[in-house]
Amino acid sequence: MPLVVLLRRLIYREIMADLAHKRNFCIVAHIDHGKSTLSDRLIQKAKIIDDRQFQNQILDSMDIERERGITIKSQAVTIPYTAADGQNYELNFVDTPGHVDFSYEVSRAIASCEGALLLVDAAQGVESQTLSNMYLALEHNLEIVPVINKIDLPAADIPGAMHQIDHDLGLDGESAVLVSAKTGKGIDELFEAIVTRFPPPTGDLSGKMRALIFDCHYDPYRGVIVHLRMIDGALKPGQTIRFMNSGTEYKVESTGIFRIKLQETKQLEAGDVGYIIAGIKTVSDVRVGDTITLAEDPAQEALPGFKEVKPVVFSSIYPIDSNDYEELRDSMEKLTLNDASLVYEKDSSLALGHGFRCGFLGLLHLEVIQERLERDYDQAVIFTAPSVRYLIKLTSGEEKYIDNPADYPDPGRIASAQEPYIRASIITPATYLGSIMALCTEKRGVQTNMQYLDEKRVEITYEMPLAEVLFDFYDRLKSYSRGYASFDYDIIGYQPTELVKIDILINGKGVDALAQLAFKGNAYDKARHVCSQLKEEITRQQFKIAIQGAIGSQIIARETVNALRKDVLAKCYGGDITRKRKLLEKQKEGKKRMKMVGDVELPQSAFLAVLKTKEE
Repeated sequence: MPLVVLLRRLIYREIMADLAHKRNFCIVAHIDHGKSTLSDRLIQKAKIIDDRQFQNQILDSMDIERERGITIKSQAVTIPYTAADGQNYELNFVDTPGHVDFSYEVSRAIASCEGALLLVDAAQGVESQTLSNMYLALEHNLEIVPVINKIDLPAADIPGAMHQIDHDLGLDGESAVLVSAKTGKGIDELFEAIVTRFPPPTGDLSGKMRALIFDCHYDPYRGVIVHLRMIDGALKPGQTIRFMNSGTEYKVESTGIFRIKLQETKQLEAGDVGYIIAGIKTVSDVRVGDTITLAEDPAQEALPGFKEVKPVVFSSIYPIDSNDYEELRDSMEKLTLNDASLVYEKDSSLALGHGFRCGFLGLLHLEVIQERLERDYDQAVIFTAPSVRYLIKLTSGEEKYIDNPADYPDPGRIASAQEPYIRASIITPATYLGSIMALCTEKRGVQTNMQYLDEKRVEITYEMPLAEVLFDFYDRLKSYSRGYASFDYDIIGYQPTELVKIDILINGKGVDALAQLAFKGNAYDKARHVCSQLKEEITRQQFKIAIQGAIGSQIIARETVNALRKDVLAKCYGGDITRKRKLLEKQKEGKKRMKMVGDVELPQSAFLAVLKTKEE
């Protein structure tokens, strides 16, 4: 046998043996089922961080995540593990978000793995986002291992959870791994399940280098740090890479893996999850879902990447000081690098100047972006009232999508309007069914299905307008069900609606940043709500200020900020009444002239009050 062939076979066996000792997996579940706590126990068990440096929610690196107790960003970490048979393994795992607004983060994490731990709370059971994340994992052909968490709770119902895994998910409930992420019970069994039940990664180490970008973040000193999953080949510092989407090339400065902090390695190989630093300062060159290959020996075909994200909630962002526009633009670029689901374009307003029109995956996503801009990038910003994207059919036959009230055409040119509808799936204890059905009906929902999952839980399905769930729906759902109901939704298309534009007039002048698009039946309540909020925020002037909500030329709501009145009669110590009347008339004429030329300055808090305060 020729020596070259023999060497190739030996290298191939070594490569396959190396791949056989790697596992890439993620942890998915409904919100608050213990993903981050389980991640903490896995990291502690592997001893990749000193006990003195350890803290709870260690993978949740943002203050917002810790304060709210939620995971917003998927975080990867590589941990070593020695199995019961003495074999050493390299485990790459990702802790994913549970909230429906961050499902895009989950899809990206799933695309870089071969297996998924599906976490089920022993007390809560299977919930709506559990189902959604399982289907997401099945779409990518992942091996799923069910894990029942919180078995130490007094309310834990392990047989019930196993039955739900069998009945609701179609998985084998008896094969579920029982753990308590809080106490650490069952973690050893879980590690063994990971190495025995998940398949090793596939890839060709001797093939042309291809890697999938699944995340990025920006370092002010080192530029863009690219998170990637190696598919084929190997990558070393000093090699020149090419981004297949943009065609730009960079020389790799360092490669490494995630060990809570970044840890440099000599190279990254097929099957690895790691990062590269290549001195990338141009943020727009890097795109999540792009394929990286070697410039000197490029691959011919790019990897599939991720499906395009479709924002459902739209709002405009403006800097409080118009001179900060350039800084805000740079901050938005860096934020988009770290959050690929954020979509934005330039926008302008007469009241607020230049800004950006942004698309979000939900209202929580919007709130998180606002907090990240203020905390991470030190930007003082204003958000306009959120809106959804409507489909307008004009009398000329043209169709156009609008999400900004400024783009609303003349009502005489509109033939019909449609708004996005969702299919909402709610799983709730039967005790709270009546109040939740009343809430859905109030939000213009139409029930399409109701199914009793067992004697205690029921799943109801409604079709309702997306605009109705933007503001207070989720909060009221949790309030009515005492936190036990779970909610998930999918966009199902557009349906006809009666759409109107509500203009807000201050002292007779329209404020474009406060205009809203709304369903005609809700227009009066929305206008009254905005007017009453503005009345509390606008400071009193020397003249009366009328705050009006209008549809076209018709005023549908009004509040008045009363004038500050100087006591012009203070210098009159008696005398004829005509003298006093003359002074009062003179004051009245002065106020009338002042109202004609006086401008009302809206404080920044007025825009925030309209956005943040929930509708009654």
